[in-house]
Amino acid sequence: MRASTPDHWDRYWRDRTETIEDVYSNEDRILRQLDDLPLAGRRVLEVGAGSGRDSLELARRGARIFVLDYVESSFDVIRRLAMEEGIEVRCVCADATAMPFRDDRFALVFHQGLLEHFRDPEPLLRENHRVVEPGGHCLVDVPQRYHVYTLAKHMMIALNRWFAGWETEFAPGRLERLMRRAGFRIVRTDGDWFRPGFFYRGFRYALQKAKIARLPLYPRIPRWLDAGPAWIRRRLRGTRLGLHTYAMIGTLGRKEPGR
Repeated sequence: MRASTPDHWDRYWRDRTETIEDVYSNEDRILRQLDDLPLAGRRVLEVGAGSGRDSLELARRGARIFVLDYVESSFDVIRRLAMEEGIEVRCVCADATAMPFRDDRFALVFHQGLLEHFRDPEPLLRENHRVVEPGGHCLVDVPQRYHVYTLAKHMMIALNRWFAGWETEFAPGRLERLMRRAGFRIVRTDGDWFRPGFFYRGFRYALQKAKIARLPLYPRIPRWLDAGPAWIRRRLRGTRLGLHTYAMIGTLGRKEPGR
């Protein structure tokens, strides 16, 4: 089974440096979890740079942004976007399980699309806890286990065709237990469904890869067609049952003083 390596991610981000606008963002999923945190003027670390779009929005709100990744090419996207707006972002190339920061350094540490690539997630979470200041927070966002995305992903992994190599996923309860073991008090767990849905995304990607057609990132769905699904989403959002239907979930933890 193919594992993710620095070379793999170096190629991945080099291919997307100029086309990141054609890659789905997190919408407001990450930012919604952070809306009530006082981050203006505070140090914030995103581990696993990705596109950096969430970090850039936090910078617009006044946070002092650091991003860390273990391949330099992952910074190309966020540097380009930051330069276009005149935003300062500090990029650090290092191992996420042995970060070159002092203890109690950041008001917030967060990552999305990272923890699921670690066969043993606890060293990463303990390192997150080390660099968060007392009273600070850590947000960990991962794929949710009970979703059709999980089935499709593991089929692709078995065929050695998954873009990210080996990857896992987490039920809400397991993610919360892991964060407690790392020393965090759980503040809340939230998440969201894919928008647009998983099947549209897969169909769009297949057509684009085969060079048949280029569908829009976000299709226009008639209101009458979306009325039923929208009613179900409203009923499930904010409930524990709803967490088990999301495509992605994120748990926000707090580092209590003295921990």
